[in-house]
Amino acid sequence: MNQESSKGIQPTQSPPPPLQEKKGKVVTAEEAIRIIRDNDTVATEGFVGNGFPEGLAVALEKRFLQTGGPKNLTLLYVAGQGDGKERGLNHLAYEGLIKRVIGGHWGLAPKMGKLALENKIEAYNLPQGCVSHLFRAIAGHRPGHITHVGLKTFVDPRVSGGKINAMTKDDIVELIHIGGKEYLLYKSMPVNIALLRGTTADTFGNTSFEKEALYLEATQIAQAVKNSGGKVIMQVERIAERGRIRARDVRVPGIYVDYIVQSEPEHHWQTFAEQYNPAYSAEIVIPMAAIKPLPLDERKIIGRRAAMELTPGSIVNLGIGIPEAVSMVASEEKILETIMMTVEPGPIGGVPAGGLSFGASSNYECLLDQPSQFDFYDGGGLDLAYLGCAQADETGNVNVSKVGTRFPGAGGFINITQNSKNLFFVGTLTAGDLEIALEDGKLRIVKEGKIKKFVKQVEHITFSGAYAKEVKQPVMYITERAVFKLTPQGLHLIEVAPGIDIQKDILDQMEFTPIIEGDPKIMDRRIFVDEIMGLK
Repeated sequence: MNQESSKGIQPTQSPPPPLQEKKGKVVTAEEAIRIIRDNDTVATEGFVGNGFPEGLAVALEKRFLQTGGPKNLTLLYVAGQGDGKERGLNHLAYEGLIKRVIGGHWGLAPKMGKLALENKIEAYNLPQGCVSHLFRAIAGHRPGHITHVGLKTFVDPRVSGGKINAMTKDDIVELIHIGGKEYLLYKSMPVNIALLRGTTADTFGNTSFEKEALYLEATQIAQAVKNSGGKVIMQVERIAERGRIRARDVRVPGIYVDYIVQSEPEHHWQTFAEQYNPAYSAEIVIPMAAIKPLPLDERKIIGRRAAMELTPGSIVNLGIGIPEAVSMVASEEKILETIMMTVEPGPIGGVPAGGLSFGASSNYECLLDQPSQFDFYDGGGLDLAYLGCAQADETGNVNVSKVGTRFPGAGGFINITQNSKNLFFVGTLTAGDLEIALEDGKLRIVKEGKIKKFVKQVEHITFSGAYAKEVKQPVMYITERAVFKLTPQGLHLIEVAPGIDIQKDILDQMEFTPIIEGDPKIMDRRIFVDEIMGLK
């Protein structure tokens, strides 16, 4: 994106007046936020509530409500940042304050999503990993991030180029050809302000992350902003004298940091669910017995069938929601130690957290920054990936990014699904008030869900069945009552739960007829009995 065509970005503005020199770099949140000018591009760090600078967001919201400025900001961020209600990027969801948003996930900031769906702001949704890599491209003054990720999905400019609404016009993703192959170019842009968070900063700005659950892309954002001529604001829990932080613990060096803000404790929770969990910062290792088994419901049924696909030594990624059940089942079956769970923001090994602590992990073996994790994912490092499914269609496409008036966005879904060696979509066959019962190892549908999830054509292509067929990627769709496999001809029904009527409980609940050859296999009856399966 060139400067002339980039709305809301004015990198040629004169820099803001410095704060009082005698204050040094340590300032209040209100003072730091005053350097943000109209039309600035602001980058924020965070993953759900992990690493989000809540205190800075609160101060920016307060300034706008009191003064009416700054105006027309462009917001650039990687992962979803919010609690689905008020916190995170919801603080910034004001018409006039925000002009354009470019983000990897929107579902946790429904107030911002509402502005996009009402056509009040320009809105883009790009793959989470690609935005994390874009900051590195901006830092290095490269034209952008070049990758295959996003081809044939809604991010492909031949589909919508990641544009979310009618008022969004500029093309920030370009189809290019290198060596006769198709790639996408996610275009670089200057970034004026970084709102970041760490644990401890010394008075020069050297920042460590010892109590944070994740490193995320704080270093890369800071580099991008400094090399754009912008300003970096760092929110921390505590401040030390210069030189008192062990050099090898510094994640963001002081040469990148312009202002340091010591946050109020209520605005510096480790996640949006927990004030501080020492297991997330590797301060302690929790006993595996502390992980409680799931009740035997549709979520656990799906998790059990999915866990049967785990292989010893495999490297695995789990999405949020029902995919989390896979690790819970693996723990209960005592096979968790035979595989390596990973989460896209950086943890390798251990047990991924759920809910508003998603992204963090307990008992992990290593913690990477998010761009590095996505380097590994994009190159095909994952053996198995389990992701959710809001809609699937007869060609194998999957939608999780936009369903009706719900607009969660893609997050890391596109990076993960297009590159995993083996891919599993997990979720119920129908949604909305579904009720099931288990009787003598058989499944009975007590009340059918109101919404059919297997539709003729998905509303949004977050995963491309056509791309998967091209690259010969093995793909399965696992529900509580049926298992499907993607074939060159379409979805093939390969397994049915015991007690399920194929016509009434499966075919009548789909908008298309899957391929059926002979009698589908009966799903393992151990899945439907409330006792250990013996997977080990």
